[in-house]
Amino acid sequence: MSKRRVVITGMGCVTSLGLTVDGVWNKIITGTSGVGMITRFDTSEHSVKIGGQISEWNSPNIDPRVAKRMDRFSQFALNAAIDATHDAGIDFANFNPWRCGAIIGTGIGGIEEFETGYRKMLEKGPSRVSPFMVPKLMCNAGAGNVSIHFGIKGPNAAVATACASAGHAIGEAVDAIRNDAADIMIAGGSEAAMTPLGMACFIALKALSKRNDDPTRASRPFDKDRDGFTLSEGAGILVLEEYEHAKARGAKIYGELMGYGSTCDGSHITAPLEDGSGAAYAMERALKDSGLNIDQIGYINAHGTSTGLGDIAETRAVKRLFGDRAYKIPVNSTKSMTGHLLGASGGVEAILTTKALQTGILPPTINLDNPDEQCDLDYVPNVAREVQAQYGMSNSFGFGGHNISLVIGKI
Repeated sequence: MSKRRVVITGMGCVTSLGLTVDGVWNKIITGTSGVGMITRFDTSEHSVKIGGQISEWNSPNIDPRVAKRMDRFSQFALNAAIDATHDAGIDFANFNPWRCGAIIGTGIGGIEEFETGYRKMLEKGPSRVSPFMVPKLMCNAGAGNVSIHFGIKGPNAAVATACASAGHAIGEAVDAIRNDAADIMIAGGSEAAMTPLGMACFIALKALSKRNDDPTRASRPFDKDRDGFTLSEGAGILVLEEYEHAKARGAKIYGELMGYGSTCDGSHITAPLEDGSGAAYAMERALKDSGLNIDQIGYINAHGTSTGLGDIAETRAVKRLFGDRAYKIPVNSTKSMTGHLLGASGGVEAILTTKALQTGILPPTINLDNPDEQCDLDYVPNVAREVQAQYGMSNSFGFGGHNISLVIGKI
């Protein structure tokens, strides 16, 4: 039996580069960095003072009274979902709500609400903790608030697989449509871990770049001088739809979600397998699921976080799967500009991969001035490139050993 095809009919994002897909894309292809000095809170006692923050956030798509009952990560998710559904031209009142769902990933969830509530308990006592604390901090709040806003009642879940969360959510949403559990799915990820505690945690892990004096050049995937990733916040949300369903309503179609692969390294809680085998098997499974072969992939949006172990492991994974052809495939890291949105990364990067296929423009990997000898692929250094690719791959890997790969096709 042939699989139901799944297409992308709407996209929405919230990032430090902007709050619209076209606005973000225009900055991405010109190599603009969204990393700067953090001003949301006092960083005087933090050794890292830079990141991809969203300034002057006011939840533009949400009633302020409703937004107050949501953590920042849920606000990001819902705002991006509203933009994505507007982009798709969908009014859910016209569809069977039981055939529409939402799967939204997050790596951290409502950490800002956790900090606020814990501080209030210490200062004023447990009786002063907000009754909204649990509904705001729980990881499924993004998916729940999206379903409540639209009144959709189909498959609904949150995926929490660290930095693979959004890609994982998209893959699970694809399967929901393929398995005839839904016709329309809202999928992606959201993250708002740029808080005093969130920053302190990643600093303690020694995961972040300390290039405070030069923030726009701090995220430098595959570069020999990289010293960690830059923490960012935001959301990337797609509207996925069964192909015939989308055609019947005359929807514009951005691309097709053709393949989904998922594996786990089963090795270490933070470090990837050095030989890249876990990531390679995820890519291989996505490729097999898509029905394509290695010669048909024309572009890879890498996980590419700007970490010492991760960039090398992913390079090895690409070479492990594609062999000699790996050197002919453009591989870039848009995290060089967006920073690392943790559990939201895969959603934003699926959007950027789709835009690259649609426009024929591959974003650059900026700040790649001194390539690591062990990172020897074509990373589209520093300048965007015009390349007509029919099929692309987007990778997302997370702490815990989670590996997700998506194959996207141009229609």
